[in-house]
Amino acid sequence: MEQSTTDRQVTVETGQELVVTRWPLSARSVGRARGELRGALRAWGLERLAEPAELVLSELLTNAVRYARTPAGRLVETRYQRMPDGIRIEVHDANDRMPQMRRAADDDEGGRGLALVDVLTGRRWGVSSRQGVGKLVWALVS
Repeated sequence: MEQSTTDRQVTVETGQELVVTRWPLSARSVGRARGELRGALRAWGLERLAEPAELVLSELLTNAVRYARTPAGRLVETRYQRMPDGIRIEVHDANDRMPQMRRAADDDEGGRGLALVDVLTGRRWGVSSRQGVGKLVWALVS
């Protein structure tokens, strides 16, 4: 099934427990994607994973929205796939710049997102190349 609106495009692969959505590079997309993830988790009977999964998604998608600004006009894609022991979250963007986990100072206002993802996933996350331009950042939440 494919649904298109002015600000997102949704493709749900039936037969597989996979939800794929393309979003504009906008801060509004983060909240909308969290709602979509929450709905998928509910449909799959995985509500218990909602809080950590939404936090992981928020960090990964926020990074894409903030830093993956090139090439202009590209969308960012989220993928949620049900796994035997939880969910795989992917965020695809068209920028080749790889995210780097860094050590934030106590008084830094940011810089802790990937460290949070690392803790919430038990170090089960990474960055991969993808077909075409850009990269995908993935995380497993169980």
